[in-house]
Amino acid sequence: MKDQEILVIGATGKTGRRVASRLEARGQTVRRGSRSSVTPFDWDAPETWGPALRGTRAAYVTYFPDLAFPGAVDKLESLCETARDVDVEHLVLLSGRGEHHAQLGEEVVRTSGLDFTIIRAAWFAQNFSEGYLRDPLLSGVLPMPGGGIVEPIIDIDDIADVAVAALTEEGHKGTLYEVTGPRLMSFAEMAGELSQATGREIRHIPISFEAFHATIAQAGGAFVADVFTAIARETLDGRNAHTTDGVRRALGRSPRDFADFARAAARSGAWTSAA
Repeated sequence: MKDQEILVIGATGKTGRRVASRLEARGQTVRRGSRSSVTPFDWDAPETWGPALRGTRAAYVTYFPDLAFPGAVDKLESLCETARDVDVEHLVLLSGRGEHHAQLGEEVVRTSGLDFTIIRAAWFAQNFSEGYLRDPLLSGVLPMPGGGIVEPIIDIDDIADVAVAALTEEGHKGTLYEVTGPRLMSFAEMAGELSQATGREIRHIPISFEAFHATIAQAGGAFVADVFTAIARETLDGRNAHTTDGVRRALGRSPRDFADFARAAARSGAWTSAA
């Protein structure tokens, strides 16, 4: 399965860069898809899709910032048509757990006529180390809405490992992997693990969704904040308060625990001001 390239869409993103690096480590030929790539891929420029997909056998598909973004599902449907036209065989889609629009995107891929694997992921642990919620941690706080809701937060290294398995191994086509961490945690418990890992107090501060919007907007702008707040309102209601066996089914091992993520991120300097 190494005779044709694999396109990684969003190759500069949280999961995409990990997927691309892991594929290359396995000896796969990777075409990194981003606006600045040698062969560029831009969701807002459909004319880039065909050249980026042509000659590849499979693609890892992520939509930034999320499939809940306005117009994302329509673009995904058009991408599937383009992939079919240039003889791509297999799409691996990253989807969001408990999100209505993400499920619409999943259905687009299911009915595309292409082989597919869907990875439906819980909230990312790395949102706290690489995303819009990193900066508050530098000030010693974890401001999150949802009250005492519990989440099976997942390390995205697990997501990348599942994606690479789906792209390089037999037995994953036509499969949905709903992936979570190994345990349910409140945001207060996450703050406790982060405190232990960093050696300094990090307090969970329950906030309103309006305050959450303001936090995201400060780092990513109002439009991005609109999308992430809508996702938080939709999903932080208890609907996802259960773990799944998706990582074990795909990889034959347990998912990484949040405490392991926190310790590794702290060792890497994720929460130093210069990171």
